[in-house]
Amino acid sequence: MTVHFIGAGPGAADLLTVRAVKLLRECSVWLYAGTYLDPEVLAHCGPGAELIDTQHLDLDQIIDYCVEAHQAGQEVARLCSGDPSVYSALTEQTRRLDARGVPWDITPGVPAYAAAAALLGSELTVPELVQSVVLTRTRARSTAMPESENLAAFAQTKATLVLHLAITRIRPIAEELSVEYGTDCPVAVVYRASQPEQLVLRGTLADIADQVEDAGLRRAAVILVGRALTPAIDCAESHLYDPARIRHVASGPGH
Repeated sequence: MTVHFIGAGPGAADLLTVRAVKLLRECSVWLYAGTYLDPEVLAHCGPGAELIDTQHLDLDQIIDYCVEAHQAGQEVARLCSGDPSVYSALTEQTRRLDARGVPWDITPGVPAYAAAAALLGSELTVPELVQSVVLTRTRARSTAMPESENLAAFAQTKATLVLHLAITRIRPIAEELSVEYGTDCPVAVVYRASQPEQLVLRGTLADIADQVEDAGLRRAAVILVGRALTPAIDCAESHLYDPARIRHVASGPGH
């Protein structure tokens, strides 16, 4: 039997992929973090599925459940908020499963930053303004950051920054980023994008910390920083859709 790491998306039950829903209906055991998952997602489980909330379990305890289910001939759904490729502890879990001879696979999901950008109505890469997106976090009461990865260095690129797991440090983050981006740089904080209690705060590096603190946000929020977030931004046209390029391609060999 297999442990299926499934991207549960940003929270909304209708933002899971078709593949994810099919697997969830087939799995007899579900392990999920109740802190981040919209309860409506649980409606996708099949009859008699065992539901295990992992928010108070360590990784070894989670893996023990997976191994027991595998030995009992049961398929396991290990739900990850967003997409398993980012901040999901995937590596630590698959390493443990490999050591115990348990097969696993991965089904991607909609990442939280994509749901946040959709809610904002924003493209994070705007022609001739910004063409890179940096997904990162900061050090608080969590895993240490590599020395080479610091906000000051990322800020020098002027890329669109997406910060996960960093909302409790919004004030020092805003102050640090202001050095490169300027205090007038647009910022958005999106809390629980796609879920019923979703909240969007828009501002600049000068005022976003006050907004976040007034709203009392302490978790499950994504911070987006960069000029691409400017409302109704006036930007250059993408070369991909340039009429001259399209005419050239259309008149090429075989036309």
